[in-house]
Amino acid sequence: MATLLWLQTGSCSGDTMSLLTADSPSIETLVRNGTLDILWHPSLTEAPSGRLGALIAEIEAGTRPLDILCIEGSLITGPLGTGMFDSYRGRPKIQIAEALARRARHVVAVGTCAAFGGIPAAPPNPTDCTGLQFDRETPGGLLPPDWRSGAGLPVINLAGCPTHPTTITRSLAMIAQGLPLELDGLNRPRAFYGSTVHQGCTRNEYHEYNLEETQLGGRGCLFFNLGCQGPNTLANCNTELWNGRSSKPRAGVPCFGCTSPGFPKDGDLFRTEKIGAVPVALPLGVSRAHYIAYKNLAQAAMPLRIKNRDMEP
Repeated sequence: MATLLWLQTGSCSGDTMSLLTADSPSIETLVRNGTLDILWHPSLTEAPSGRLGALIAEIEAGTRPLDILCIEGSLITGPLGTGMFDSYRGRPKIQIAEALARRARHVVAVGTCAAFGGIPAAPPNPTDCTGLQFDRETPGGLLPPDWRSGAGLPVINLAGCPTHPTTITRSLAMIAQGLPLELDGLNRPRAFYGSTVHQGCTRNEYHEYNLEETQLGGRGCLFFNLGCQGPNTLANCNTELWNGRSSKPRAGVPCFGCTSPGFPKDGDLFRTEKIGAVPVALPLGVSRAHYIAYKNLAQAAMPLRIKNRDMEP
């Protein structure tokens, strides 16, 4: 049984809400079957808030082992590096997070805010927020790039706004059971961040034949004009559906790229930035010249069922 402490920092609690909806496995299952021993979670622990202070003291003193430290929310370093914009009993939470991280065998950043800074760290970043081991796209956040946990690993980034429910529970189960988690260059588990949102999107064929919508509400692709970042965002939203049913693109809303370190982008989320007639951010691995060539050929070969928008997302 792995001990777990969940600390909320600059958070909207969205990742906690996501955690509570997980069903394969659910957090209840992981507790009942002895996989996890939750020492503290702000929404699940029945003990009064003072118990958290006692746990922190015991872990810092080395008298209580901590297998998994989960951080939810941006790390708020303001004002002027003191961290006092976000404190617990007069102590900056950034200090608490650093102290617990030194004792934990594994440290998990749950959500893009904890991983990369997220929305609070977006310009102008008034509270001086950062991620645990990344400051948006730049390695090194609250913890330096070469920091490693007791298990010899960097911070494991479960990015998302919020993180997909089963990504949280399956990652925690794998960590607790000692199973290896292969990480990508942003320290995200490849098992959940190894394919693009575009893969599995039911609007995919519209994209391939260059039938792109200019207004929301249509059946075509949302990438070329309406800001969808699915072709260059790594996440499992269309292969592991939300609530087992849907995703943003399937519901007609563009992917905002919320698992990426630069989320949210500085600009209109519902408009695709272009150089001339070609999007600035192309699908992963596609060159500009090849993109223009294959799009023109695909449009010329467009079948009637696509042209007539017969394919329902």
